Amino acid sequence: MDPDYEKRLFRQQNGQSPYGSPMQSPVASPVKDKYGDRFIPSRAGANWHISFNMPQDTGKTQSPGQTRKAKEANDNQKDMTYSCLLRNELLGAGIEDLKVSTVFQEQQPDERKILAPKDTKNLFQYRVSRKDVDSSDSSPYSLSPVGTKSQKLLRSPRKTVRKISKIPFKVLDAPELQDDFYLNLVDWSSTNILSVGLGTCVYLWSACTSQVTRLCDLAVDQDSVTSVAWSERGNSVAVGTHKGFVQIWDVSANKKISTLEGHSARVGALAWNADMLSSGSRDRLILQRDVRTPPSITERRLAGHRQEVCGLKWSPDHQHLASGGNDNKLFVWNMNSTSPVQTYTEHLAAVKAIAWSPHQHGLLASGGGTADRCIRFWNTLTGQPLQCVDTGSQVCNLAWSKHANELVSTHGYSQNQILVWKYPSLVQIAKLTGHTYRVLYLAISPDGEAIVTGAGDETLRFWNVFSKTRSPKESKSELNLFTKIR
Repeated sequence: MDPDYEKRLFRQQNGQSPYGSPMQSPVASPVKDKYGDRFIPSRAGANWHISFNMPQDTGKTQSPGQTRKAKEANDNQKDMTYSCLLRNELLGAGIEDLKVSTVFQEQQPDERKILAPKDTKNLFQYRVSRKDVDSSDSSPYSLSPVGTKSQKLLRSPRKTVRKISKIPFKVLDAPELQDDFYLNLVDWSSTNILSVGLGTCVYLWSACTSQVTRLCDLAVDQDSVTSVAWSERGNSVAVGTHKGFVQIWDVSANKKISTLEGHSARVGALAWNADMLSSGSRDRLILQRDVRTPPSITERRLAGHRQEVCGLKWSPDHQHLASGGNDNKLFVWNMNSTSPVQTYTEHLAAVKAIAWSPHQHGLLASGGGTADRCIRFWNTLTGQPLQCVDTGSQVCNLAWSKHANELVSTHGYSQNQILVWKYPSLVQIAKLTGHTYRVLYLAISPDGEAIVTGAGDETLRFWNVFSKTRSPKESKSELNLFTKIR
């Protein structure tokens, strides 16, 4: 054997450099397994986040006011599931539900801070520490390539993607449908019949048979239709006229029952409360009359508005009447007083859009005209304002969903759009366009799924915007004033 090679081999076995260079800190070689000279490391306890850099989400977060597309929401859900699966298998995150994953991502530290000093001790360690292995996440009899928590994650229920069609499912021509902000010319009955005031006539359209019939023609009296409203049972319809009369018609018999006088100007707003009918007029008065009594019986006169009354709605418990006027005021009246019990003056324009919530007792929503553009929410139990959202355009109508805590608003200048809102977050669920004029008229179907909108473009458009499924999240707290009927 060569003497020089023999010296270098001898120095190498003694921990010295074969070329005579000094070793400042000798490194001990790994301990070999006593069963063989080959060493195959087990990586079950290694920190995989050191070797694998998981891609970060690059999608831009949408603001609450933007409408989320169904396809993007579905793709984001798939990416979230895959990301959580990787975290379970590589990092041992233990995520079992997608709802927990969002909290996990918010609490996840920066990648540069993950490699803490206590994590580096396992980087060059070959033996597996028993505490690093979660025995509950693995089974020798499992046929799945992923752990038990990842299996629970894959079996967890997925959030259903809300799909609202941007196209109306039906469009009807409505010639002579007036483009007047202060009128209410469309209403949908509980018997699934739509009443529309067109010029001097009132037409009925059956949603079951699509049959159109003419109920009345006021041309013989040289009058025109300014408002229509169905009774709660759907057997009678009230018709307000330009001359200040209110006619009551029996639909089944196609016969006029009575004509109510008392107003000196056009009647633009009507609201039923059982057999009592409230009418609002340009003469600034609100008259309440029982249609079962003779027309000569004195009516209740509610005087408070200083300009035309353009919005009227009774609360679901039939105890309070909300009225809006061109004087920018919103009043709440009760059954026993002739003066308003509550007055709201925050709106900066005419208040036509009014809607009582069927889900929370005492919750009232109202919308302002062009100079205001806001939807405001009020707690009429305490008289306090709740929330306000600027819609960017004239608010013409409001209607709550019968099944979910959502509402729809129609708008005029200058967007001419239809918006669906989630309450109380006030997130826009959908934005529907198609009308070329102000969307002045709105009615909801008796099943609570569809709405019909009318505009000065002389068309009626039908949209599917609401779902029959009730919201699973309902407050059960005794401290919530809105869940109790008082």
